[in-house]
Amino acid sequence: MNTIPNFLAIGKMATNDYVGFTFFVGCMAMMAASVFFFFSMNTFDKKWRTSILVSGLITFIAAVHYWYMRDYWSTYGESPTFFRYVDWILTVPLMCVEFYLILKAAGAKKSLMWRMISLSIVMLVTGYIGEAVNRDNAQIWGLISGIAYFAIAYDIWFGNAKKLALTAGDSILTAHKALCWFVLVGWAIYPLGYMAGTPGWYDGLNGLSMDVIYNVGDAINKIGFGLVIYNLAVQKQSE
Repeated sequence: MNTIPNFLAIGKMATNDYVGFTFFVGCMAMMAASVFFFFSMNTFDKKWRTSILVSGLITFIAAVHYWYMRDYWSTYGESPTFFRYVDWILTVPLMCVEFYLILKAAGAKKSLMWRMISLSIVMLVTGYIGEAVNRDNAQIWGLISGIAYFAIAYDIWFGNAKKLALTAGDSILTAHKALCWFVLVGWAIYPLGYMAGTPGWYDGLNGLSMDVIYNVGDAINKIGFGLVIYNLAVQKQSE
């Protein structure tokens, strides 16, 4: 008797399963974005290929993890917290690298990149502890994670990164500002998901679906980040 291989098996999804739906759409959207970024690389000068490559890697890594997370949700009906944080620990530092790459011509040093990467790792590790390991102290771990997030936001809005962007030219300043808005507004969706999925004084947000919040935020932020970089590369290429 012929059987369908596991990797081709498709679980039944309820019509009101918005978590499963957003996992599937997020996976397909980020995979499509990866193909777009990778295939467009050769249309740019060497200077911008690394930035486009990083954009493609961000969405590709996320798409692979979303494939596993979709299957995990379909099988167990539980939030795939572990897979989600593995995804973030790889993709969020890469998003920080994008700031360094676009500001490198303006004199950005690697110390700026490593500071942002370090802060992002602190933000994610403490977030994972609060959400999956030590939920009884979710407020404390969430506070530490939030401090690291605001330190990143300060760096790009008012710190050395902003000063470099001001001297880099109009197109880079515009792209930098767009990425800053993604961090300030787009990344704010992650604390909401954290609050919706942890106990304590966060209980007032339990009416929200943590996974839907995360899935929508991931797709918007990661694809949006890449499109900002792509648009900047197009502009600089035309110049």
